[in-house]
Parts: sequence; structure tokens; C-alpha cells
Amino acid sequence: MSKHKALTGAIAALASVATLGALAAPALAADTTYSPNGKPVSELAKHGGAQRIAAIGNKKAKNVVLFLGDGMGDSEITVARDYLKGANGHFDGLDAVGQPGALGDVQAGTGQYTTFSVGNGSKDSAVGKDDDGKLVANPNPGKLTPVTDSSASGSSWATGTKTYNNAVDVDIYGNPQLNLFELAKAAGKATGNVTTAEIQDATPAVLESHSSERACYGPQGKTDGTSNNASKQCLINQLKENGGIGSISEQLLDTRADVTIGGGAKYFNQLDENGNTLWQQAADRGFQTVKSGDVDGFKNLTYKDGQPVLALLGDGNLPTQFNPSVATKQDAAKDENPTVCTTNAKWLGNQGASLADFTDKALDLLQANPKSEKGFFLQVEGASIDKQDHNANACGQIGETDDLDKAISAALKKVDLSDTLIIVTADHAHTSQIVESQPYYALSTVLKNADGSKTTISYGTSEKNLYSDGQDTEGAADSSKAQGNMSHTGTQLRIAASGPGASRVDGLTDQTDNFYTIAGALGLATDTTSQNNLSNGGKVTVNKDKDGKYSAAVTGFNGDAVLSYQLVDNASKKVVAESNTSTPLSGVRVATAATTSISFADFTPAEGASYTLTVNGRQSGKSASVSFPSASGSADKTPNGGNGSGTVAQGTVKEPTAPLGKTGATVLGLALMVLALGAGAMVVRSVKAVAAELTLAAIRDVA
Repeated sequence: MSKHKALTGAIAALASVATLGALAAPALAADTTYSPNGKPVSELAKHGGAQRIAAIGNKKAKNVVLFLGDGMGDSEITVARDYLKGANGHFDGLDAVGQPGALGDVQAGTGQYTTFSVGNGSKDSAVGKDDDGKLVANPNPGKLTPVTDSSASGSSWATGTKTYNNAVDVDIYGNPQLNLFELAKAAGKATGNVTTAEIQDATPAVLESHSSERACYGPQGKTDGTSNNASKQCLINQLKENGGIGSISEQLLDTRADVTIGGGAKYFNQLDENGNTLWQQAADRGFQTVKSGDVDGFKNLTYKDGQPVLALLGDGNLPTQFNPSVATKQDAAKDENPTVCTTNAKWLGNQGASLADFTDKALDLLQANPKSEKGFFLQVEGASIDKQDHNANACGQIGETDDLDKAISAALKKVDLSDTLIIVTADHAHTSQIVESQPYYALSTVLKNADGSKTTISYGTSEKNLYSDGQDTEGAADSSKAQGNMSHTGTQLRIAASGPGASRVDGLTDQTDNFYTIAGALGLATDTTSQNNLSNGGKVTVNKDKDGKYSAAVTGFNGDAVLSYQLVDNASKKVVAESNTSTPLSGVRVATAATTSISFADFTPAEGASYTLTVNGRQSGKSASVSFPSASGSADKTPNGGNGSGTVAQGTVKEPTAPLGKTGATVLGLALMVLALGAGAMVVRSVKAVAAELTLAAIRDVA
């Protein structure tokens, strides 16, 4: 164990003793905050607690394709339709899905869904900052929040659990929630994730990671690898160097989706705990990689057995189809000379790498994958509708909406709606509004529509756009550098579907219902019990390599996102190899439907001793133990003889046990064991801060 890991464990032990007596108060405080329908936040925040149509069943579909326009509220769709097609126009993809009769004799459904989150972001929810400004766990679940962000909303439809703004697939207490990719992989299905944003951005991230902070892009934080701001962007115990499950990018490699296409290439230049770039790690783990700007490499991608695709075609978010427009104050000249959008020379669609091209390629790769015989789940995001709406950039958001519409059309040509459910929706609404005339109180853009009419778009949630250096962008030619002052809105959103079970989206539903619609259609485990049972086949194998180093290979814990483990000798004394369990994001990230490796590089067995390794699923509560070499054997001998490499021993899940860290008593017991091993390390973080981290594990049982 590294000194850093030992230090973290020791401090956590001290903190747990100091705070155990005060665990119940925050949970009880949460129970006094009620939603309009009488449910307390603590109930709404439970898995499935916010469903509006829990009693409605599903029709089965072999495949599901989810199209999500980030920030694509009804107004954003209408703005784009007016400009591109005319006020009485029709999108071939966006308007066809969910429209009865539009796509032949198939089911169709259209409705609205609510998008509220719970908590008030990191400030009042599962994560906060200590006196030194470092991110730490905070057990206060906060209040109902009417306006969501992309990470909380994405977590809702990806897991079925409401959470706080800034969270990625963790509940308000920081506990990882199984997402659609994990569940689909557990069922043997193929998975694909496509976006025009950085692949680490909130919407794509909710299918490939669990993080208390949406900005925890890599092991060095949100940087290109030339600096390190992880202490500001990540909960410290989530980082692998501190015994955590790792950053969003690292977990993406662990999740191992069959197809991943988007931006965010520069974050893979960061170094992992072994000093390798994440690009190198991806190549070492068998990924087909395509890096920024390599459009030909993208076009030449083909399915290769055991080689998932990681194609990141831009360093950051990908360029939009149209050059930016700039919203300005009231000016009669804008009515006389309405804006006409122009194509952006940097848009990858000019080279055959638009969102529609990404979708087409992803479907080719998925359909060629033998796993698709059991079906596939593909998510496609038009990401910069939101990003350019933040910038009051009407042309930017229109072009991105057009790209999403064409991506839907591309998919409709590739799939069979008799066995494939297509859903089109958004994650939250945004600020652009179609108004009668230029408002005096807000920024606006006047557009010349395809039918010759004019549409006035008002951006009224901020006085002005600003460059990152604080300069006013009014009248400027480029708003792409704007900070994004315009804000999300909390209105309900359109959701439309075609294919088996499409009618489930009819009426008013909640964002979490979308998880149950998708998972139910694919026959995935949706309730907690069935998800826990996915780990019934858990198995742990201890191996020894030719250099005498021991490791464990763990399989079958498909109902878990995180594992913890203990290695003890025949005197029940812990040896060096052990996992950090101070927060729910500490431990080992599960490689669903694959092998999770645990290295015991610092472990040297004593002559004549025997050892027991116990692996625990932190979500399912399932446990598997294996003893090696044997009570009567020599510690340096393996079953295949001598000091050679090979399998030492195997063990399987016997019966469920309580997950590590579930109750205050368990946390205290673990902390005291760590304390006994050497809690005398000097304290580098405040006890108050780390106490909050341990409170998190205990409070979920109280709440």
C-alpha cells in the first residue's frame, strides 16, 4: 500500500470515530423537505422513487436507440424548424418519430416529461468543499431543485435515480447507481455512445462512469495533461492514486463500450497512476483508437472482434455546423437585415464526419458485432444545442439541431422498427424564446427563415454575453468564446418514440421513467433486487505470474459498480493488500461482463502461511472468498507446481452479505481496523472534512 493510501485510511478512521454520533440528523432534516405531491426528497431520491408510470409495463424490443438533444426544449426545436424548413415545415427525423403513421404501420407515442433534480449541486448535496476548498463528501441531501443540469438529468434517465446537479450516476448520498450500459453489458448486449461533445461531458459520461463531480475528466482533472487540477475537480478518494475507482476517462476504459465516438481527445493525454497516457492505456487494452482530426481513420473503422472503438475526433467539443451568430440589444437594423446562417469551414460534416455520419458508423459497427444477436443500446447526443444556447448563438444551436435531425433520419434507414425502439428527447430546456418583436430588456437575434418570414429569438436570462476575458461580445463576430451566461430552464420536455412499446412515453412522465422504458424494453434488470442478483455468479481467482507476483481476477459481479476486498493471513491479520472503503467511490471499478483485475504487487507471502482473499460487491452485498495456497501447503507453490505461474485458487459467491460501508457500525469497524494498522500518520486534511466522507456511507442506511 502506498503512503498516500495508508494516510487516507488513517484519517478516515479518526474521522469516523469523531462523527458517528451525529449521523442521523442530516437524513431527518431531508425528510422534512417535501415535494408538491407529498413525497419527501429522500423518497424521490430513491431508485425509481420519482416514476410517474411505475405500473405501466413494457413491450420488448431487441434494440433501443436514444437520441438526445442537449438543451433541446420545444422552443429550440421550433427555432430550428422555422429557420430551416419554414413555420409550416417538417423535420424528416425529429418530427417523424412519435408521429402516428409517419413511419409506416408502427407504434408511436409522444408526451412530455418532468426533469427536476434533488439537492442544490455540490454545495448542499453529496459533495461539498472543506475549509481548505478541497472536495469532500457532504451528507446533506438538500432540497428539490426545479432546474436540472445535464449530469443530474442524464443520471436520471441512465439509472432511474434522481440526484443532485453535478452528479454522475451516484445518488444524493454518493452511492453509485447501475446505468443502462452496465445493465446491457450484463445481459450480453452491444453498447454504443455517440456525441458531438467531449466524451467526458455529462450526457455521454452517465453511460460510462460514476462520479461525484462531473468535471472529474481524468486523473489530472480537467486538463490536457500539461497540468493537474484534480484536487479541485475530483473528490480526492475517487482518484485511483488514493484507492478510488478513477476519473470519468479511466472508467470509460473500464466500461469498455463497444463503440465510443465524440470529442475530448486531449484529456486522454493525461497520465494514469503508472505514468502512461490514457491513449496508451486504451491501446494496451485492445481499443481501436482514432485521435483528433483523423477523419480518414474514422471512416475506415470496421468491426474487429475484441477491439472496441474509441474515436475522439476533436480535442474538445466538436465544431458546430454553422458559424456563430451574436445576440445583441434591441436595434431596428436587425429587422431590416435579418441573420442568415453560414456553414462553418471547421465543421467535420464537411469531411463526412457529421453526427449523422457518426450514427451511421456506430450502427454499422454494432450490427456487425455478434453481441447484437441479443440486441444493442445506442445513445446519440446532439450536444451543442445546449452549449450554443448558453452563448445566445442562434445559428450554432440551429445547426446542431439540424445535425441531430439528420442523425435520426440516418438511423431510420438502418434499423427495423418492428424490433427497434427509437426515442427522441432532451435532458433539459433552455433559454431561447420565440417572441413577437425584439425586447428592450434582453438580447435577441432576428433570423430570415426558409419560407421568407422572420423569427425573433430572445435570450433573456442574462444581460449580456461575455468573452472569457470579461469583454462584452456585443457586435463581435465570434461568440464561441462566450462563457455561456444564458441559463437552463425548468420546463417539461418533449419525448417521442416509435417502435415496440413507444406508447409508454405518452402523457406526462418523469425523466426517470425513461430508464424504465429503455431497460424494460431490452429486458434488463430494473429493480434493486434483480440488479443485486446479477452478482450471484461472482467468482474470484487468485493467480501467480512467472515473477512470483500475485493478482486476482474477478468476474460475474455484474450487479455492482464497485468492489472492495480484504486479504488476510491464517491468523486473520490484514496484509498490505487492501482496498480503501472510506467513501462509496473508493474501491475497484467493476469491468461489467469482463474481468476485473486486482494487483497485489506489494504482497510477498510468508513461508508456510495461508491467506484468504474476500471480494465484496459494494452495491449487491454479495461476497466471494478464496483461500490459498492451502492450510497445509507452502506459500510459494501453485497447483501447477513449483514457483511457476498459474491459477492458485478460485472462489465463488456463496450467499449475500451486507455491503461494506452500509451502516455506521460497519464503517466504524472498518475504520478501527485501519486505525489499528497505523493511524499515527500525520494529518494533512481536516478531520472535519474527512468525517463528512465517512458520514456519507453510514447515512444512506439511516435515510
